[in-house]
Amino acid sequence: MTTIPVEKTWWKEAVVYQIYPASFLDSNGDGLGDIPGIISKVPYIKSLGVDAIWLSPIFASPQKDMGYDVADYRSIHAPYGTIDEVQILIDTLHASNIRILMDLVVNHTSDQHIWFKDSRSSKSSPKRNWYIWRDAKYDDKGNRKEPNNWKSIFGGSAWVFDEGSDQYYLALFLPSQPDLNWENVEMRKATHDDMRFWLDRGVDGFRIDSMNLMSKHPDLPDGKIVNPDEPYQSGAEFFASGPKMHDYIREIRTEVLDHYDVMTVGELGFTKDEESVRQYVAKDRHELSMLFTGDIVDMDFGIAKYDRDDFHPRKIRHITNLWQNAMPRFNGWNTIYLDNHDSGRSLSRYASDAPQHRSNAAKMLATYMTTLSGTPFMLAGQEIGMANLGKDYSAETYIDVEGKNHYNEVLKSRGGNVEKMEDVLRELQLKARDHGRLPMQWDNSPQAGFTVESAQPWMTVNKDFKEWNVASQLDDPDSIMSYWKQMLALRKTYKDLLVYGSYTAFDESETGEMVLGYEREWTETGQKAAVLLNFSDQIQRVSMQKYKGFRILISNQSHAGLVKGEFELQPYGAVVLLNE
Repeated sequence: MTTIPVEKTWWKEAVVYQIYPASFLDSNGDGLGDIPGIISKVPYIKSLGVDAIWLSPIFASPQKDMGYDVADYRSIHAPYGTIDEVQILIDTLHASNIRILMDLVVNHTSDQHIWFKDSRSSKSSPKRNWYIWRDAKYDDKGNRKEPNNWKSIFGGSAWVFDEGSDQYYLALFLPSQPDLNWENVEMRKATHDDMRFWLDRGVDGFRIDSMNLMSKHPDLPDGKIVNPDEPYQSGAEFFASGPKMHDYIREIRTEVLDHYDVMTVGELGFTKDEESVRQYVAKDRHELSMLFTGDIVDMDFGIAKYDRDDFHPRKIRHITNLWQNAMPRFNGWNTIYLDNHDSGRSLSRYASDAPQHRSNAAKMLATYMTTLSGTPFMLAGQEIGMANLGKDYSAETYIDVEGKNHYNEVLKSRGGNVEKMEDVLRELQLKARDHGRLPMQWDNSPQAGFTVESAQPWMTVNKDFKEWNVASQLDDPDSIMSYWKQMLALRKTYKDLLVYGSYTAFDESETGEMVLGYEREWTETGQKAAVLLNFSDQIQRVSMQKYKGFRILISNQSHAGLVKGEFELQPYGAVVLLNE
């Protein structure tokens, strides 16, 4: 059994609701969600029982990567609205006791940012060293080659040749997303100023995009050749969590964040081991509030994202046990999440969106997210059981650059034969980022109430919206939304137990391989809760003799109960038992 030191803060007790601005609500009929649309739904957000929103990027951007290519950190992407409207949003949220986190994208900028335009203008530019520029290499035949063999995260080389200055610049994502050089002191100061700009306007914290890529190995060595048939290889061991990474984070803390009451959530890519995580979130390190390790949204990834490796409950058992037990050891704090804007919907990947199971499965996942120690992050639409696009959608439906680039790269390698692409399409149907970015399903009117009927939504509206939408669930006590509201209310009622209590895992030998089970305890009062989650479409029976004196606090099945010392879980059943 592990015990989390009781150090209570608002951000540990908060539940965060992620909003992808393009997909939430279009207020002006142009097919794109916007800030006024979000403002109009603050009462709805409040009604869910969440405490904060995380707003994906809204900054000025050419939108080559949906706003993760920032052209100006102090201006707003015009179709979303104005800086004054963002201030209204901040103030409206605060008036409803809801905090706001913004997406801080500072590993890279857009190539349209004034910093990069200046950097690119001349080798002698004062901002030349604000980005990572290198001379070309040449082979024995005099052919120009990239400075190293790193592969871009989105495919192809991570280097882009600039004809004007006869050098390459590093771009780990798209060629239009040049990486900033965090070794440059002036660049860091300018970035700190941009953070202060938003914190002074009332922003309550940041989710830091691609956080641990800011420090690269200074020599930029070649990545190991893992795929000999490919010209470019992963350089992650040299560009993730580099030698000065912790220096940069601590500098951000002392120079900026410590002067405000804020929370920080870092996106940790490529390094998921306990020691690496400890160095970022252990309280005595004074770096970040918490991390997204990414492993929970990678559970069906193969060697690479779009390689097949099917989900099994053992995977979520392993990850849950790992972090629930690890964080208390070094006085860190967990994030609890299953979905985000970079993933397919967990309902379709780890549970079931089949009509006969969908409601129970969504409620089961809600039970998981709200009964663990950590800060839950829910993606807009989870509260109504939004799912992936169905299997009848073609590859052309997927417009996100990541999935599209992968599909086209494989298609080219297979001679352009679409009939050979069924395996790739299957993985897109599960994991493409498009699924997490589908327009919000408000009602059963045309375009799901996301935009006006005559508008062309920026991306596909899932055709299941006629049955699965907010309006149909608002007044239904048995709906997924009602269940979420109950779970969020219970989390507040039993805050000591469910937020700060200790965690003890049930062994697979106790529950069977398809059931995840654990116990929470608040040792000061002896209060205990036992949680059982069935990740299968079959009835599962679990021996619960030691809990026969407990009552059912909540369950997603109508006939939940202990029978002869066994608990019968219906398909995707969930139950929380509480001692008297």
